[in-house]
Amino acid sequence: MWLRIRQIALVAEQLEPVIEDFRAVLGLEVCFVDPSVKVFGLHNSLMPVGNQFIEVVAPIQEGTTAGRYLERRRGDGGYMVITQCDDHAARKARVDAIGVRQAWGMEHGDYRCMQLHPKDTGGSFFEIDAMVGAGGLDADGPWEPAGGSAWKPFRRLERVTAITAAELQSDDPAALAARWASIAEVPVGTDAEGNQIVELDNAILRFVTATDGRGEGLGGIDVATVDAAAILDAARARGAYVHDGQVLLGGLRVNLR
Repeated sequence: MWLRIRQIALVAEQLEPVIEDFRAVLGLEVCFVDPSVKVFGLHNSLMPVGNQFIEVVAPIQEGTTAGRYLERRRGDGGYMVITQCDDHAARKARVDAIGVRQAWGMEHGDYRCMQLHPKDTGGSFFEIDAMVGAGGLDADGPWEPAGGSAWKPFRRLERVTAITAAELQSDDPAALAARWASIAEVPVGTDAEGNQIVELDNAILRFVTATDGRGEGLGGIDVATVDAAAILDAARARGAYVHDGQVLLGGLRVNLR
């Protein structure tokens, strides 16, 4: 069985300024706005990064889960690691067997969604989804949260081409890595810097110590870059520059690889 990162979600107090930062700095374009998230008191936009997606959601009413997350983590930042699998029934059986609850789930047409409860996963929301129709297993196949197959004309590859890692921070990164590895059914490894990692089909999950004062959460991503100089110039212009290997967008550390 395989499991790959297909989407990274951020939560922001205001949607458009964050979308504009991603457009200006990483050269991305919006491919889909999902009207169905209004039921959760949110609005959103999705942008392709190669055959993966960055989603930004923002509350449009009081009392939302996303709004509470913003308060807990003191502002905009990473919200969800959304993965795609090739056998949703087996993945569901696994999380049931190890006592991980679902926060939310659905089946709609060819789409299967299983959002795991963050109190059971730790770190952030961990979602495992599947596409079961024609082309659903293809790396660049249809993706229901991005409107099905209509996302490809909006793909821009001039600056970035893929999300290669999600970085989860915690006061106990080893315990968090073990929990996510158990859910993913992938062994824990170690990278060159000594961080605990879980290798998925197309990216890694990296677990680091929380040092930014924001507590446990999805603190960053790595992206494969084509034109780092253009990214850094744009980041300086928008106040998003951190150093030559990193920019800060929507409260999320974006590491340039």
